[in-house]
Amino acid sequence: MFTRNATLKVHMRIHTGEKPFKCEVCEKMFTQIGSLQIHMRIHTGEKPFKCEVCEKLFTLNHDLKVHMRRHTGEKPFKCEVCEKMYAQKRYLKMHMIVHTGEKPFKCEVCEKMYTQNRDLKMHMIVHTEENSFKCEVCEEMFTHNHHLKEHMRRHTGEKPFECEVCEKMFYQKHFFKVHMRRHTGEKPFKCKVCEKMFTQTSSLKTHMIIHTGEKPFKCEVCEKMFIQYHDLKVHMRRHTGEKPFKCEVCEKMYAQNRDLKMHMIVHTGEKSFKCEVCEEMFTRNHHLKEHMRRHTGEKPFKCKVCKKMFYQKHYIKVHMRRHTGEKPFKCKVCEKMFTQTSSLKRHMIIHTREKPFKCEVCEKMFTQNRDLKVHMRRHTGEKRFECEVSL
Repeated sequence: MFTRNATLKVHMRIHTGEKPFKCEVCEKMFTQIGSLQIHMRIHTGEKPFKCEVCEKLFTLNHDLKVHMRRHTGEKPFKCEVCEKMYAQKRYLKMHMIVHTGEKPFKCEVCEKMYTQNRDLKMHMIVHTEENSFKCEVCEEMFTHNHHLKEHMRRHTGEKPFECEVCEKMFYQKHFFKVHMRRHTGEKPFKCKVCEKMFTQTSSLKTHMIIHTGEKPFKCEVCEKMFIQYHDLKVHMRRHTGEKPFKCEVCEKMYAQNRDLKMHMIVHTGEKSFKCEVCEEMFTRNHHLKEHMRRHTGEKPFKCKVCKKMFYQKHYIKVHMRRHTGEKPFKCKVCEKMFTQTSSLKRHMIIHTREKPFKCEVCEKMFTQNRDLKVHMRRHTGEKRFECEVSL
């Protein structure tokens, strides 16, 4: 119902589609004279609404109201799932796609789906092969100028985004935003199966493989499958022998950063975990747990083939290679294969002719420690093996 006939007439245009008011510049049509007057500001450049804080001008009073929230910090639109707040309703709508997983924007060429239209537009450049922005240092090409600017920071070392909590620096705003979630505890990405929350979509995707059981990354050498590409890269170092992490104290090399960190305890001497039975100290809690099995006699790892029991998972993995015939460690010189790295290291002495074990009595050198032990019996006079016949 309407109080005035004129108001009813204007309303009826919604149903009839009548637009009697025409812009003389671009010929766009409008249902009301007021809408035409506001539209004309696009052509005249008139911005009658001014922010009292930063003096920015706006064509619409609504735009000024939305802008003022930047200064006041007001965020009236709340996500019902994770309770995150937004200054504009459209930002909330965009955010909701995170929880729903909806991807309404589709590439007409390859049918790939996207959550936002801007992501689709950026993707379309893949098909047009338009790379207009070139790095003068390494000549890499980019589709957008801002991508080139971000890339240039790798060459200059510039990191303009600083965390106010821990002072860590970042060269991309995205990495900074993700990092801040560590401090705020924000986890906007939710697993639909078990409802576990994550700080990044990539972490959620990786987690989902737990439910699907999928292992998409395969080692071309030994055909072992992995959930994550990172795990495959680390695994490949076993075959290549690559060790990119170096100890600054003794220059020992490691395949993984975590192994280097554990090694550093050798130099610091830190052992925080103590066995209550024999008082032996350990650098890691899981080392203590494994050690305790020696006291308790617990052997939780059982071979399904020969039923032999082991107290460490590592030992059963090595043992299983006897049954499978797997030999993942290869000599680069003669291509002989081995079940353990320790066996490969011992074998390599054949090629290097290295003799690291020295007799302290006569200074004779040996390739293996066991050969040195046998040799030492000559000096000590020890005779461990007795003939049962001539007794």
